[in-house]
Amino acid sequence: MSTTATTFPSCSFKQCNLSTTTETTTLSQKSVLEILNKKCFNSLQHVRQLHAITLRNGHFQDHYVSGTLLKCYSNPHFSNFNTAIRVFETIQKPNVFVCNVLIKGSLDNGDPLVAITCYHNMLLLWDSRPNMFTYPTLLKACAITGSLKEGFQFHAHVFKFGFGADNHIKSAAIQMYASFGLVEEARKMLDENGETDVICWNAVIDGYFKCGEVEAAHELFVKMPKKNVASWNTMITGFARCGKIENARNMFDEMDERNEISWSAIIDGYIKQGCFKEAMEVFHKMQREKVKPKQYLLPSVVAACANLGSLDQGRWIHSYVERNSFQLDGVLGTALVDMYAKCGRLDMAWEVFEKVRMKQVSTWNAMIWGLSIHGRAEDAIQLLTKMQEEKQKPNKVTLLGVLNACAHAGMVERGIGLLNSMKEVYGIEPRVEHFGSVVDLLGRAGLVNEAEKLIESMPMKPNAAVLGALLNACRIHGNVELGEQLGWILLDMEPQNSGRYSLLSNIYAKAGRWDDVTRVRKLMKERGIKTIPGSSMIDLHGTVHEFKMGEGSHPQMKEIYVMLENVMEKLRNEGYSPNTTMVSFDIEEEEKETALKQHSEKIALAFGLIHTEPGTTLRIVKNLRVCEDCHSAFKLVSRVYNRDIIMRDRARYHHFRNGVCSCKDFW
Repeated sequence: MSTTATTFPSCSFKQCNLSTTTETTTLSQKSVLEILNKKCFNSLQHVRQLHAITLRNGHFQDHYVSGTLLKCYSNPHFSNFNTAIRVFETIQKPNVFVCNVLIKGSLDNGDPLVAITCYHNMLLLWDSRPNMFTYPTLLKACAITGSLKEGFQFHAHVFKFGFGADNHIKSAAIQMYASFGLVEEARKMLDENGETDVICWNAVIDGYFKCGEVEAAHELFVKMPKKNVASWNTMITGFARCGKIENARNMFDEMDERNEISWSAIIDGYIKQGCFKEAMEVFHKMQREKVKPKQYLLPSVVAACANLGSLDQGRWIHSYVERNSFQLDGVLGTALVDMYAKCGRLDMAWEVFEKVRMKQVSTWNAMIWGLSIHGRAEDAIQLLTKMQEEKQKPNKVTLLGVLNACAHAGMVERGIGLLNSMKEVYGIEPRVEHFGSVVDLLGRAGLVNEAEKLIESMPMKPNAAVLGALLNACRIHGNVELGEQLGWILLDMEPQNSGRYSLLSNIYAKAGRWDDVTRVRKLMKERGIKTIPGSSMIDLHGTVHEFKMGEGSHPQMKEIYVMLENVMEKLRNEGYSPNTTMVSFDIEEEEKETALKQHSEKIALAFGLIHTEPGTTLRIVKNLRVCEDCHSAFKLVSRVYNRDIIMRDRARYHHFRNGVCSCKDFW
């Protein structure tokens, strides 16, 4: 074994109160181990220093010393697992203790394939016999990597080496089989004679949920002889994963005792089901019960704030992160960047982006997409360049974000150039969504024929999203003939997509073809298709208020409509005339104007004007694309009332100020 220290950084022994005197080089094995266990788990520099000492005094050749040193290097907080592997490679004929340390370290550092390779080498190269501590971690590695064949082999070795009765191994095997979807095999092991712990029961329950067997999971939960908080959490997570969010909430409400994972499970469940308001209500309940959220929960809550446009709550969470000195890692940093961008504060999104030290690709993507939806195409392109300068490789999502930015800014040449250079410059083969974005770009720019030609030249069959982008271009530019053709194709491709019916109906209505409008609506009724109602949310003082078109359930609705009438009167005095072509019903002109006035974003606007001081910025989130009439009205309101209005619709952001919109009427 080579004892040279050239592959390990030199270090200053004074910094950890160790010296290079004869006293340190003659440290006993016991003293070395004591220092490793007490001083080195939180300091990589100390580990390196003691490593150098063990090489000098010869203790490194002892497997217990080298294994403990390896355990220190494998600390995931050091993000230094490559060095741990290099250290392992210098250990002659590593024994089971050393191998177990590497196997566990590989899982702790997110590299489970190393564990599987290490086990093969134990048996084939080093003649090292595994023990009962080898298999729980090894079986977990198989579960994580989906290594079914190896998992079967290793489980057979468990019995070969006489560890079949060990409960920890049995639990790990049950979890592994359940993760493979082999729930019956896992259940059989659970039902076998012998002691089984609650972890085994939870693993089988989780396996049932992963296979969609909700009733079987609930039945097993009821049969459990002993339940703990983790069991309840498994049920909450499983119900939510299977779309049974009401069952998950009922389970959560029935709990006698909750921990942070309980709160996280129900909040994550609501978010994955798109129930962002409910997620925030649970978070507020959590705060009222004085439960302090841990860092792992915060990205989910921040995501809910982003989708609700709840800037005040998002800023509170950011402040909470800073007050508690939480690490602004890639996950939390990305969530905050995304939240600020979606809440209309690109300045704060950029500030967070700059502070994230270990940026992930997703962090760059969040900032690029934030710039994209705000129409800041030049900035998005510059950030892509900066990303490359910092040796961060963009992925397909990155380039899609830049193409989307070009589409919303009308940058035709830049968008086409990027699409054509994706393979050569970035090594990324354009996918259907990249072509779809450029089709959208050409269509928005009025180049409908060019968009149609691009679709014909695509190396793959266009999907509904691509054809939908062209259909939207037909709506914008009044190409009824092509729009009609595409519309009926899309109704066959996506018969349950209500948006396709609405778009085709709008094209017919704009052309005054009311019989065809009736035909589309009749087809919707026959197929049981319901349109998605327009809804808008406004965040005032940390509380999100939601309004739906024509709905009068809000307790202040009478006051809101009085304000809305006053607003419309002022706008008419400024030359505003309702754009009734937006109404896809063959009704009287006065009724059309009333219908336009009841659009949810106008109701939210009136509510905001009532409850905020003059000059306060209003932030509104719309679930659908803002109509042309509301867009025109909001521009006038921003000038007449001297208000900044930031609206996020389904496609992008609109920042209204002094009578103009940041989208430049291109959306």
